[in-house]
Amino acid sequence: MSITQEQVQEVLKKVIDPNTDRDLVAGKALKNIAIDNGNIEVDLTLGYPAKSWARELASQLEQKVSNLEGVEKVDVKVDWDIVSHTVQKGVKPLEGVKNMIAVASGKGGVGKSTVSANLALALSAEGAQVGILDADIYGPSQPRMLGVRNRPESKDGKSMEPLTSYHLQAMSIGFLIEEETPMIWRGPMVTQALEQLLKDTRWNDLDYLIIDLPPGTGDTQLTLAQRVPVSGAIIVTTPQDIALLDARRAYKMFEKVEIPILGVVENMSMHICSKCGHEEHIFGEGGGRRIAEEYGLDYLGGIPLDMRIRVDTDSGRPTVVADPDGTIARVYKDIARRAAGKLSSQKKDYSAKFPSIVIQNS
Repeated sequence: MSITQEQVQEVLKKVIDPNTDRDLVAGKALKNIAIDNGNIEVDLTLGYPAKSWARELASQLEQKVSNLEGVEKVDVKVDWDIVSHTVQKGVKPLEGVKNMIAVASGKGGVGKSTVSANLALALSAEGAQVGILDADIYGPSQPRMLGVRNRPESKDGKSMEPLTSYHLQAMSIGFLIEEETPMIWRGPMVTQALEQLLKDTRWNDLDYLIIDLPPGTGDTQLTLAQRVPVSGAIIVTTPQDIALLDARRAYKMFEKVEIPILGVVENMSMHICSKCGHEEHIFGEGGGRRIAEEYGLDYLGGIPLDMRIRVDTDSGRPTVVADPDGTIARVYKDIARRAAGKLSSQKKDYSAKFPSIVIQNS
C-alpha cells in the first residue's frame, strides 16, 4: 500500500503547536512532503525561533508519521522564518527592526525589567536576532543587568551604534549618563528622549526589539504607545490583587491604542526554597492566569521567585546566560517561544516588499 501526502497531512493536522495553539497545517508551518516508497521527508518552517524545541518537535512528528502503514523511514526538518508584522495605524515601522514587542506593567516592583532582559536573551538563544531598548528614562536598569558600562559610538555624527551584550543589541539612557545621575525631566522631555534613543540608534537587522517600558499607565506611557511602532505587547504582573489591578490598567491602555497583547506573564508566581526546594505561593496563586482568562488573553507562563534570578541580574549576567540549561532558563525560553508564536499568527506587514513610487513632472 502506497502512502499519500494526504495521509501525512492528516497526521500533522492532529498535532497542535503549543506556541500558536494551531495545528501545523492550519498554521501554515508545513512547507513540503516528499515520499519515496516508504521513505518520507517533511519540511516545516515555523514563524518564530525554536532552537531548543525544534528537535523535540521533529522527533514527536517522526514517531507519529512512522505509525502509518508502509512507512520505513521518516525525516522531519524544522526551520523558522521570522517576518514583520503590522503595527498601530498611522505609525511607521522602524528601519532595521522587523518587530517591536513592548513589555509593560501597570506598576513598578513586579520585575518587569528582569523579565524583559531574560526574554530578550531567551529569544536570542532560540535563534533570533534581538535587541533591547531600555525605555525607562527615570530608572534605567538594563545597563546594570546586561553588564554594560560603555558609551555608544557614532560613526556619522548623527546616529548611535547600539552596544552589544550577550549577542543583544542594546540602547539605554543609562549608557549616556552616570549611574547615580537623577533624570529630573518633565513628560515631554522624556518622550522626546525616548524617541531619539529609538530612532537615532542604528539597529542592525533585528527580528525582535524588546522595549522595556517604564512602569505605570500615565501620559508618558500612553504617548509612547501611540508613537512607537509596536507589533505586540506583554503584560507582566505578580499574583497579588494590587498588582492585578494595575495590570488591568495596562491592558486598557494597549486596547485604547490598538496594540495587540501577546499575553500575560506572572512573575514571582511562587517561592522556591534554596535549601529544600519547597514551593510556596507567597504573593497568592493564579492571579496572572485569572486576568488572562478575564480578558481573553494568553497566559504565557509563570516565573518563580528564586534568589538566583536576583543574584544573576545584579551581577550583570541574567539567568538565561548564567545557567542556560537550568530550569529557570527553560521557563523563560518557553515564555519567549509562546510570545513569538502568538505574534507569528498575527497579520504580516508587507510594506517593505513594495517599491516606493515617485511621480516626477517632466
